[in-house]
Amino acid sequence: MSAAVTLAEAGVLSLSGVLDYRSGPALRKQGKALIASSTAPALVLDCSAVELSSSVGLSLLLAFIRDGQAAGKTLSVRAMPHGMREIAEVYGLGELLASQ
Repeated sequence: MSAAVTLAEAGVLSLSGVLDYRSGPALRKQGKALIASSTAPALVLDCSAVELSSSVGLSLLLAFIRDGQAAGKTLSVRAMPHGMREIAEVYGLGELLASQ
């Protein structure tokens, strides 16, 4: 399965597939554009369809949060896979991502 970030429904971005150095740059560009074009004041980034993630996945989440803040929107993360959560803890990002 290829990686993608899509507007699943109003205010919900769906992140799916394998998040790594190959998929990261395209996902970054797509997600930034979707966040900027959304009219919703708050967005949810649904990670339930993420199959596998390296630290690139966390980098994407942080970049999307910054994009949302720059656009005056809040962004929360839903259904972060266990592996991503473990990497976040190693880097000390667990609380930051949980509070978003």
